[in-house]
Amino acid sequence: MSSLRRLRAWVFNHELDPTKIRDQLSASAVPVSSADCRTCSDPCDDGHGEYPARFKVDTETQMLGTVSPYRRQVLISTGTTDWDLEITWTSGSLASHISKAYRRTTNALSTAVSNLPHISGVFGGSESSWISILNASHKTISEDPNLETVLIFPDFMVVTDVPSTREGGKLLWEAALDPQISRVLGSPGTKLQTWVLPYSCVITFCSHRRRDGRCGISAPKLEHAFMRALQQRGWTVDTHLEHIIDPPLENLSGLIEDKEKHVLQSLKDLRNEKKALILFNSHMGGHQYSGNCIIYTPNGASVWYGRVTPHEVDAVVENTIEGGLILPALLRGGQNISKPGCSTLHEW
Repeated sequence: MSSLRRLRAWVFNHELDPTKIRDQLSASAVPVSSADCRTCSDPCDDGHGEYPARFKVDTETQMLGTVSPYRRQVLISTGTTDWDLEITWTSGSLASHISKAYRRTTNALSTAVSNLPHISGVFGGSESSWISILNASHKTISEDPNLETVLIFPDFMVVTDVPSTREGGKLLWEAALDPQISRVLGSPGTKLQTWVLPYSCVITFCSHRRRDGRCGISAPKLEHAFMRALQQRGWTVDTHLEHIIDPPLENLSGLIEDKEKHVLQSLKDLRNEKKALILFNSHMGGHQYSGNCIIYTPNGASVWYGRVTPHEVDAVVENTIEGGLILPALLRGGQNISKPGCSTLHEW
């Protein structure tokens, strides 16, 4: 298998040199770091967890470009860390109902022409109408435990009281997922409740063991490593979504412009909170690059990293989560990570 991967990499001219990948990303206005991904010695003497010897991943083919563009991504509360092989085939699940409510459209696609070089896997939200559906490990915070709580990116929103029914899937689609909605601002007149996610970042790891056993191994080790690294830097880390005290956006009065201004200011204020939410998610593609990690920021960036081990976590926290810079050697792709005129991902 290894020789086949090397042959494929040669045929498709895969680029594995981090310096050359860094130059490509810089040319496309992606803020990049020149730091090493691994901050500890090899072998490690810093106490980082190790994957077992049987844990083998693809290190010979190019990861950059292995993320397909999407308009929005929805993470559904399940309170568990493993799921059926295909979550949208699970009868009666919200994932199934959302997938059936999904309507592909091209109306929201951007026709703007960029002078920047195009990099596969690096995309803006308006470049696709696809909705990515994932299950996640958070428990619902709806008062009725039979109603789900979903996280929506890149909007950085949480929506509660979503029924796991055909009508619930349709309602969520029309209120928050439809690609023609420019920004999620709440859904007055419905029973849904919407808030800005109260975190400086959300970090997720694929733990979908039924799809690939390696993800079931890497996810808990990465969770432990990220919690340790963040807490050492003074961050508060949650592994379940906390109940939100503020009134939902549906309760805000005034013009749409006023509500949008309120949401934008709330998102900008989150940067200095130093509070992270860590979750597990279902299959996101690329399990051959386990451990897979997504980092979401309040200003709409989603950074997809692969081949992450506990040895790279300190560098990810320092460079990407705090510094707003991409580590090229780990990058699979991402949404809204090209930032013309900005020196970091955190700038608006």
